[in-house]
Amino acid sequence: MTPGELPTVPGDPVLLAQLFQNLIGNALKFHGEQPPRVRIGAVERDEEWELFCADNGIGIEPEYAEKIFVIFQRLHGRDVYEGTGIGLALCRKIVEFHGGRIWLDGTVDSGTTFRWTLPKRRIVPLPSDLGLSEEQRAASVPAAPPVPSKPGGTS
Repeated sequence: MTPGELPTVPGDPVLLAQLFQNLIGNALKFHGEQPPRVRIGAVERDEEWELFCADNGIGIEPEYAEKIFVIFQRLHGRDVYEGTGIGLALCRKIVEFHGGRIWLDGTVDSGTTFRWTLPKRRIVPLPSDLGLSEEQRAASVPAAPPVPSKPGGTS
């Protein structure tokens, strides 16, 4: 992984860590024949930071740019790549919760690049602003929906 200079942004550290974990995890999971390479960086804009996570993996066709952010929507069968189809939907919720937006960069020639924005100034109250304990804070973050059990069996 190649980290770029990353800014300090206002936000919930648990949620932002989950965002990076999901994006980097996907970059590693959906690697091609070459060893996975991941680049992370940021560009400063007037009122926000535009961040990116770029990889040299199998890529995503532009026509799936919106589908990939819908919960439980998968581009590959579970027999090819494991997963629930929740990760990118959660990334979108996290970024939107912080007042930003996330998208697939359709201009790259190979691999996958996700771009997202985060405001330079806090625009939403965070659980940490409310003086909650760690347990109360964890309970205040919306939970991901339950993963459905496998047909004819248990999960």
